[in-house]
Amino acid sequence: MSEFVGELLAIQISDNAAEAMRELDQIEATLGRGLVGDRYANLKGAFQKGTIRPSQQVTLIEQESIQAANADYEVQMTHATTRRNLLTIGVPLNHLVGKQFRVGDVTLKGIKLCEPCSYLNKHSGQDLLSALRHRGGLRAEIVAAGTLRVGDSIRVT
Repeated sequence: MSEFVGELLAIQISDNAAEAMRELDQIEATLGRGLVGDRYANLKGAFQKGTIRPSQQVTLIEQESIQAANADYEVQMTHATTRRNLLTIGVPLNHLVGKQFRVGDVTLKGIKLCEPCSYLNKHSGQDLLSALRHRGGLRAEIVAAGTLRVGDSIRVT
């Protein structure tokens, strides 16, 4: 994969599975738990069974994917609609599965693609399954903790 430098455009979390996402300027990323205050770190995620799996610590999505899905499928999707934690630009997320990368001073490891599910359709009231197939983002594990800030650079380590 060629070198890239992307940027963290936005951060959002939700306290509980069914609650709306709220945007933050910065957030603490903690080892073994995820983002402080997020539903999965609080053990209140929609697909949780009492533990925090590495793939539930952080989710990311590309701004480019949202824009393409809106254009190609005529949906009205925003970062909040996707329910992903981090919004990036200039980052080929699909190519980061199995790789470590840095967002500011935090190191993440791509675990698997974050394919859309029927829960997203139900929550948004739109058909987003086709629109986000293979461009729904990335599930990542926190490898080195720290503070994530809007505007942080993103690069492969």
